[in-house]
Amino acid sequence: MIKGFHHAAISTPNLERCIDFYTRVIGGEVAWTFGWDKGTPAADDVTGLSNSAARAAMLKIGATFLEVFEFSSPTAATQAANRPVNNHGITHICLEVQDIGFEYERLKAAGMPFNCPPQQQDGSAIVYGRDPDGNVVQAWGGPGHHP
Repeated sequence: MIKGFHHAAISTPNLERCIDFYTRVIGGEVAWTFGWDKGTPAADDVTGLSNSAARAAMLKIGATFLEVFEFSSPTAATQAANRPVNNHGITHICLEVQDIGFEYERLKAAGMPFNCPPQQQDGSAIVYGRDPDGNVVQAWGGPGHHP
């Protein structure tokens, strides 16, 4: 039986910058940190990589978690900073907010780039922005929480 959604994970070239953004700007907290050195067979088996090494943190955001990894081995391919959301794979993470207008202005002032201001959609409002690595972060405000 599947109990629910626990976490999503992203890979970053700069773990400290990523942790800073998701804690200081977004408001998450570091739940725990971990990592492994090259030559850890269990990590290679799980990740499907060879000779992997990484540092990571599990960040608690509301009732769920975001896991962030910085791999030192193997070398990652460069990803376009503004990868289009229509590319296959995970397109964004979504944060539920109480007041989307307030959060949009707060995050914009903190340097988060957005495609446009919040837009009404099916009784709520949404907006897409990007974290420092170019990952799309959606803010979603439920009914009654519009800018």
